[in-house]
Amino acid sequence: MNSGCYLLSFEVLFRKSFDFILLGLFPQNQTGILLLLLILLIFILASVGNSGMTALIFLDPRLHTPMYFLLSQLSLMDLMYISSTVPKMVYNFLSGQKSISFLGCGVQMFFFLTMAGSEGLILASMAYDRFVAICHPLHYPIHMSKSMCLKMILVPWTLGSINSIAHTFYILHLPYCRSRAINHFFCDVPAMVPLACGDTWVYEYMVFVSTGLFLIVPFLCITVSYGRVIFTVFHMRSKEGRRKAFTTCSTHLTVVTFYCAPFAYTYFRPKNLRSPAEDKNLAVFYTILTPMLNPIIYSLRNKEVIGAMRRVWGMFPPRKK
Repeated sequence: MNSGCYLLSFEVLFRKSFDFILLGLFPQNQTGILLLLLILLIFILASVGNSGMTALIFLDPRLHTPMYFLLSQLSLMDLMYISSTVPKMVYNFLSGQKSISFLGCGVQMFFFLTMAGSEGLILASMAYDRFVAICHPLHYPIHMSKSMCLKMILVPWTLGSINSIAHTFYILHLPYCRSRAINHFFCDVPAMVPLACGDTWVYEYMVFVSTGLFLIVPFLCITVSYGRVIFTVFHMRSKEGRRKAFTTCSTHLTVVTFYCAPFAYTYFRPKNLRSPAEDKNLAVFYTILTPMLNPIIYSLRNKEVIGAMRRVWGMFPPRKK
């Protein structure tokens, strides 16, 4: 009997020794509860907005174009992005438990890193689509064929997953002989690296290179694409065509800025210049606020999406003259 109890106690202690502690985002007081309710509201809005956008594109045949297929992937990524962090954060706050299992931390990190890497590439694909549509409209059916569109969807998901598997496998195999308390609200690489014992400068350099490949390279592609688009738009004779092109480009550039700026600031800073509180605040922006803003930006400034809402769900009925 005693030996069985000892074995059970050892098993519990063994499991707990491999758990991580998420210190969270908010203090356990009334202010923290109010902020958590705000985050929960944002999560609901983001979930409804992104799932609604994905369903709308699937249901309305008029939106079955490469641009909107790519947009549906962005919405799906944002939905998975915010779902990988917020539910666990809310559960830990309400239950008073701050622990996350070794496996749970790995799963959370995998999905977060996959979405983070894939989203930059899908934004670059969307920029290329707009570049071809505006600068080479006659060649659009050739350059943006169904097979090409499928490749532009599969490649971001595949590369993002491979990159995520590599980082998740490595970070979980680091020796953690110090505290296992992660000063963050999810298992993020910059917050976990300082907890490892031993020299991690090689891995930190690889994180820098990986971030450059999945963030800076797509951003440069987006910049070049829209540079060409703006040049072409200025030479358009049609005012309506110029207005539509500027609306589409400004919408996309707004989304790109919201995504890239805080992400780059967090991951490119040297370790000695990082502040855990600042990292958490920036993470709220690109993991929680951006997934909520994207469907709003793409729907409110897009007549085709509003028209699809009218046809499919009867929303935004036209005003009677």
